[in-house]
Amino acid sequence: MLVSYRWLSEYVDLTGITAKELAERITKSGIEVERVEALDRGMKGIVIGHVLECEPHPNADKLRKCLVDLGEGEPVQIICGAPNVAKGQNVAVAKVGAVLPGHFKIKRAKLRGEESNGMICSLQELGIETKVVPKAYADGIFVFPSDAPVGADALEWLGLHDEVLELSLTPNRADCLSMIGVAYEVAAILGRAVKLPEAVVKENDEMIHDYISVRVEAPEDNPLYAGRIVKNVRIGPSPLWMQARLMAAGIRPHNNVVDITNYILLEYGQPLHAFDYDRLGSKEIVVRRANEGETIVTLDDVERKLTDNHLVITNGREPVALAGVMGGANSEVRDDTKTVFIEAAYFASPVIRQAVKDHGLRSEASTRFEKGIDPARTKEALERAAALMTEYAGGEVVGGIVEASTWKEEPVVVTVTLERINGVLGTAMSKEEVAAILANLQFPFTEDTGTFTVHVPSRRRDIAIEEDIIEEVARLYGYDHLPATLPVAEAKPGGLTPYQAKRRRVRRYLEGAGLFQAITYSLTSPDKAARFALETAEPIRLALPMSEERSVLRQSLIPHLLEAASYNRARQVENVALYEIGSVYLSRGENVQPAENERLAGVITGLWHAHLWQGEKKAADFYVTKGVLDGLFDLLGLSDRISYRPAKRADLHPGRTAEIALDGTVIGFVGQLHPAVQKEYDLKETYVFELALSELLNAESEAIRYEPIPRFPSVVRDIALVVDDNIEAGALKQAIEEAGKPLLKDVALFDVYQGDRLPAGKKSLAFSLRYYDPERTLTDEEVTAVHERVLAAVEEQFGAVLRG
Repeated sequence: MLVSYRWLSEYVDLTGITAKELAERITKSGIEVERVEALDRGMKGIVIGHVLECEPHPNADKLRKCLVDLGEGEPVQIICGAPNVAKGQNVAVAKVGAVLPGHFKIKRAKLRGEESNGMICSLQELGIETKVVPKAYADGIFVFPSDAPVGADALEWLGLHDEVLELSLTPNRADCLSMIGVAYEVAAILGRAVKLPEAVVKENDEMIHDYISVRVEAPEDNPLYAGRIVKNVRIGPSPLWMQARLMAAGIRPHNNVVDITNYILLEYGQPLHAFDYDRLGSKEIVVRRANEGETIVTLDDVERKLTDNHLVITNGREPVALAGVMGGANSEVRDDTKTVFIEAAYFASPVIRQAVKDHGLRSEASTRFEKGIDPARTKEALERAAALMTEYAGGEVVGGIVEASTWKEEPVVVTVTLERINGVLGTAMSKEEVAAILANLQFPFTEDTGTFTVHVPSRRRDIAIEEDIIEEVARLYGYDHLPATLPVAEAKPGGLTPYQAKRRRVRRYLEGAGLFQAITYSLTSPDKAARFALETAEPIRLALPMSEERSVLRQSLIPHLLEAASYNRARQVENVALYEIGSVYLSRGENVQPAENERLAGVITGLWHAHLWQGEKKAADFYVTKGVLDGLFDLLGLSDRISYRPAKRADLHPGRTAEIALDGTVIGFVGQLHPAVQKEYDLKETYVFELALSELLNAESEAIRYEPIPRFPSVVRDIALVVDDNIEAGALKQAIEEAGKPLLKDVALFDVYQGDRLPAGKKSLAFSLRYYDPERTLTDEEVTAVHERVLAAVEEQFGAVLRG
């Protein structure tokens, strides 16, 4: 809501308080003032000039040479390029030495050989936005009325010696969507009186019922409809002061009749609509729900298809307005309009909100109807509009008001005690102080032994319960005056949950290992949504996606990480190691909240490390990536419960991919991208992994136990076992560990061989076995006995034989 300081001062005495001080007081009382803007923008030296002569420039087709009287003696010559400049006009002139917005100073100049002593200004050049400039002057200079005195301050006549306060209103404060509503608020803050405008309507001897009747067929949507007839109006410009106030509020002036309805909308918060009575096509107004498939051409010349969810104003046959939103083109006020029917109504918010949503038509009128207006002022606003049309459009008001009403004012009465107010606010206010605040708010009330019975005025539809009254008292008392106290409670320091602590350790480990954290979009395209996913489900689509590329929720983190790696490589960053901890989303059926599961994923490509001084380079490979994960599992104390199994997954290399299992349950995978996918993303050899992080971090792990360094020597024996080439080294290693307990402490695979020296279908796996007892030195016989048991076990389980 844009509020003119000078206009507001007509309703509330603002003596002694500047616009900026008022803005601070309003903000402290609970309504934020986003900015205070001076409309003159530092301009000076702008006067009204009278064009005495206007002739074409001798050396330029689009310029005019004007002789302008500035009311200061000799007229001056000014070169002007506006297409509408003409002899006899009163115009805004920036004299030599004047300052325009942006600190632009006017100097004497020569334009195509002719001297120019000033500048004839358009409204845009005076800082007024193009969208609110009257259409007649949108492409040229502004012409003042003929009674504007030559030499007078042009900014004063344009209402630019003013400041505008922009209020940021919350939905509950619809009462401040009008100048009168803001006046009540400011009067309450300052403790001053409100002066309301007077509307004295002079009626002729005719009766409105001879002109028109009203019938409402949807009273639940339109509890109150009233109207007046004003005849013999003369369509023309509205007075300049009214145009200035409309432009300051962000509304473009049109003509005197339309401008008066917009002026009343700003003044009372009551939307009005003016119909050309002669174009209505009947002598009745019928308010009803639209018929399915019915159409109307609105004032913006767009044909709109209606449904039975929309409320329309009709002439008994066809719609002439989309109620509360926009009028119809078939009944709009035009230059030849002589008789006007003024509509003032109270429409229910839901039906207006539905029409706005369906047609994408949000107007100043619909905004107020959506939030709720004060029906008690509907007929007051109608009377004020009729009076102004008499004064500024030369009209005659036909006697009487046509009305259809089922609205009954239901008084809202709220009771609250002084004890309750002080108890909630922590204050020690007296009942006199509370009574003064309620009086400033102009809330009628009675008080009996500390109990206040408040009769809430209809303009404050946000007040319904005692807490609302307490809030009003608090904000007028001053939030900065409320006592500050510390809460009386046992202090408990904050901390991380075990899950959060583990997740932080995971991040620190990965960053320490050389990976950089990435944060990517949760939204992706349908073809990428389930790609690389550990678990898939029906994609979850957005109702209103910003693009097809961001239309569904992801089920894997890897696709966007690959995009990030590809983006870096395209900018000559060849070595990329990224990880992300984020959520994936799995549908659990229609109208059911989707499952949100946390994942850990990574991508590694290029060189893992390069020590150029030593001439060493190490490219990323499967074992580098697996080693990063092994270190992570070791950090979490889960190494002995993790196993890797060869796997084939879509988009991954069939021979360099493994599933990762925790206690036998698959929780992730690691592998190289398939060459076709690497080509798709324009990447070189690239490795990825993805883990179900929640399963990993929620797994119970034993506390870390430290063991002393062995005081006794260990015995190391190496064995090379020949097995079928489909035997997994991991399974063989596990069997060795089980058979060698408790003396066998470490088993490490150090060689794999397949070649001519072995039969077809066989391979050799070489392991290093370390035996020791922390309490004593082992004898050769003890080691041999355990070693033989190991060899027997692998022979029995896998048919393994020692390689000769």
